[in-house]
Amino acid sequence: MTSLSADVTTEVLVVGAGPAGLLLACELALAGVRTRVVDKRVQAHRESRALNLHPRSTELMDMRGLADRFLAAGRTVPGWQFTASLKRPLDFTALDTRHPYALLLAQSRTEALLAERARELGVPVHRGCEAVSLRQDPGGAEVDVEGPGGRATVRAAYVAGCDGGRSFVRQAAGIGFPGTPESMTAIVGDFAVADHADNERARRHGVLVARLEAGLTRFVVMDPARIRVPSTEPVTLEEFRTSLRQVCGTDCGVGRPRWLSRFGNTTRLAETYRRGRVLLAGDAAHVHFPVGAQGLNTGLQDAMNLGWKLAATLRGRAPAGLLDTYHGERHRTGRELTGLTRAQTLLVELPLTAAYGASAGLLCELLDTLIGLPDVNRHLAGRLSALDTAYPPATPGAHPLTGRRMPDIPLTVPGGSTTRFYEYLHDGRFVLLQLGGGAPADDTPGVRALRAAPGEAHPSLTAVTEVLVRPDGHVAWATRTTAPARCAPNAPTHWPGGPRRTGRPDPRCPLHPPGLP
Repeated sequence: MTSLSADVTTEVLVVGAGPAGLLLACELALAGVRTRVVDKRVQAHRESRALNLHPRSTELMDMRGLADRFLAAGRTVPGWQFTASLKRPLDFTALDTRHPYALLLAQSRTEALLAERARELGVPVHRGCEAVSLRQDPGGAEVDVEGPGGRATVRAAYVAGCDGGRSFVRQAAGIGFPGTPESMTAIVGDFAVADHADNERARRHGVLVARLEAGLTRFVVMDPARIRVPSTEPVTLEEFRTSLRQVCGTDCGVGRPRWLSRFGNTTRLAETYRRGRVLLAGDAAHVHFPVGAQGLNTGLQDAMNLGWKLAATLRGRAPAGLLDTYHGERHRTGRELTGLTRAQTLLVELPLTAAYGASAGLLCELLDTLIGLPDVNRHLAGRLSALDTAYPPATPGAHPLTGRRMPDIPLTVPGGSTTRFYEYLHDGRFVLLQLGGGAPADDTPGVRALRAAPGEAHPSLTAVTEVLVRPDGHVAWATRTTAPARCAPNAPTHWPGGPRRTGRPDPRCPLHPPGLP
């Protein structure tokens, strides 16, 4: 971690060294893009802050060969609360994934692991360097940065704002941030001392309790008498104890706080995720009440979506409009996220209000019953975990897999050895998986071609002969044709660096051209 003391030129400047910014920098570096990161904080956050990785985020790490590092640093639990007002957690074990759990891992550890990966990839991270002005022109952007060495100017082809809810980059680019203001707050604390005999009692009264690493215990409390206190008011240990006693009849023996904070339900979504040479990801693009622990996870997914598109654009391999699909895909996801969290937050707030408390309690009992139904659990768990995130295809007649996440299926490759699909995504390239006959494709700089047989049947891949998977693990194109050499031999060339084969595509085939997702 170094300060920035001289003017520099780079291909991408990432502002913000949180999880989204670090993962984006890693993705760009993996693709050979010269990238720098600046962050106004002299040191990384030491507080735990966000608490876990949901299944899709762990899958993303698995796609890059990093899952073992994260799993070794955290602890898995079989599900997570849809809201703290419900007694029954969602069951992630019912989901179609190799990672059917929430990984309890403090944000500080997530950032440390991603920073370690950035160092391995040679990404300079400049701490204590604050972006203070931004200018765009047709050829790129310039950001003035102030740090210990004085002021320096960074010239970049693109600037990525990953600098949080109060994003300087978003404001400097003139991107609006509409939404709803804070109307309710909760308090959170990580304690080195707690009486764990009271944990279940606290949970029965709607307190979120989670055991963390290093012997810490996280408590999140919503005290009906204190939910209108502004988030700007500091939290004291005495207030925390008083609120715990008010809510569940015991202060749970909490002591030696390592972190105390108050957070509100401000909900905002950037008007656009791209303006010219500026792009947004993570909290710079969306903020909401942290119900369901979805914020950090959504930021990581933003970064994975943006990284390969930005790299392909810079390397001249992108079809027209590819970079604009970042907004098209992720803004839609952000809109769904902020809508869901507003509904979840209402389920938290209503039981705490005098006018609706009794009726809301009955509603929560009904929802607890419904979550016990397998179909309801799978639907809500799929949304919370982001495993059901699907990007709509731009063309009619696309294969139903298009835009959906590719499952990590077991494979048998020529020669008889067994493997699994995500192992072929480690280098961040497209993968053209050939499951049927037809002329074999060749590797290109942008695409790895793989002929294999599925190790077991998967319902979404029934009769599929070829599937082209994007670097972020979503399906770009697929076909069930039994004659791929006739129907769509060149369809993958629509994507960056796609493999080329001989033969002419049948213009009558509904799969040609595949279009953007």
